[in-house]
Amino acid sequence: MFEASLNMDLFLFAILPYLSMSIFFLMTIHRYRAQSFTYSSLSSQFLENKAHFWGTVPFHYGILVILAGHVLGFLIPRHLLAWNSRPLRLYVLEVSALIFGLLSLIGLVNIIIRRVTRSKVRINTTPSDWILYGMLVIQLASGVYIAVFYGWGSSWFAASASPYIWSLIKFSPDIGYVVAMPAAVKLHIVSAYMIIAFFPFTRLVHILVTPNPYLWRKPQVVRWNSNRAPRRIR
Repeated sequence: MFEASLNMDLFLFAILPYLSMSIFFLMTIHRYRAQSFTYSSLSSQFLENKAHFWGTVPFHYGILVILAGHVLGFLIPRHLLAWNSRPLRLYVLEVSALIFGLLSLIGLVNIIIRRVTRSKVRINTTPSDWILYGMLVIQLASGVYIAVFYGWGSSWFAASASPYIWSLIKFSPDIGYVVAMPAAVKLHIVSAYMIIAFFPFTRLVHILVTPNPYLWRKPQVVRWNSNRAPRRIR
């Protein structure tokens, strides 16, 4: 049993990262060369805009802040640990991360509800979209769970996740940093690898070629060139 668990940890945290990144780079390049016109967000805002706003905007604001926090924790872990050495500053950081995590999760749930309840949008939703939404739900829900039930998420990331990721970059994976972590943390890490591997097959590829304008652009205005009044059939 112990050997099987060790082998599973070895695969998930030492092999899967490289497998995911290989799929990411190879398939992203292949898709761009073979189907460059598919590098689009395939936005359905034209089909329906009100519910689209309440899903997309909270999701993007929340996820951008959360990703920025992860990047900072990876790049400057010592500064993050120094910040967390004061209880008040630790509480501010943890609560802020939880708020933005909930914001992104609520936005994602609204996106999914819109996809289910709006017939025009549902018809234009692909199987890869549903798979991606499922992966994102697991990723965000596990992150929120960690923030709620483990009040040390930011410190753990700086003390354990950052050196673990650096060990992967140096091609000398040290899984000792993560194998003792709770199941929710492991799920969060593995889910991230799965999203990276699935990335080239989704609408997320548009992030690589064009800035995302959702956060600042004005509402779309549609003008009809023809008279939309009912026409009498002769």
